[in-house]
Amino acid sequence: MEAFSDGVLAIIITIMVLEFKLPEGHDWSALIELGPKFLSYIFSFIYIGIYWNNHHHLLHMVRTMNGRLMWLNLLLLFWLSLVPFTTAWMGESHFAATPTALYGTILLLAALSYWLLQRAIINQHSGDLSFIMAMGRDWKGKLSPLLYLIAVLTAYASPWISGIFFVLVAVIWFVPDKRIEHVLRGQ
Repeated sequence: MEAFSDGVLAIIITIMVLEFKLPEGHDWSALIELGPKFLSYIFSFIYIGIYWNNHHHLLHMVRTMNGRLMWLNLLLLFWLSLVPFTTAWMGESHFAATPTALYGTILLLAALSYWLLQRAIINQHSGDLSFIMAMGRDWKGKLSPLLYLIAVLTAYASPWISGIFFVLVAVIWFVPDKRIEHVLRGQ
């Protein structure tokens, strides 16, 4: 499942970069027009990287693979596979309200899917109190959907305010979550 997921995430990043078209001009000013597209790409590249990193750690906690985990993983990958579309639309529209709100909605649904996958893995460890205690302190996982929801709701007031919330979530997750590593090391 990890190898399949890694492949899907690699394809997602590849699809996003393929959205870039060559600029019309042949000087540095021609690149300025690509600014919004490049900014939306940076957001999404970082998000996919964050999901890849955390997903990798999370799957190391799986004791036994089952259909439930596989379907929940596919649900997460489904939402993440829509990131290239929303990234392109948001960049092409120069961060217009509706594309920005849809981008936030996709990120919100991916976060909820990740949470469901994480809960299913936690349920496999129902007898391991230290594991459950460590995983239960998931303040990032609880805060992120709320921040995404705020980003979606503020998109129509100001897409740039939404962007601040997107950056905030990325900054929170950019610092690696050590909970799983501590559990794996028995700390």
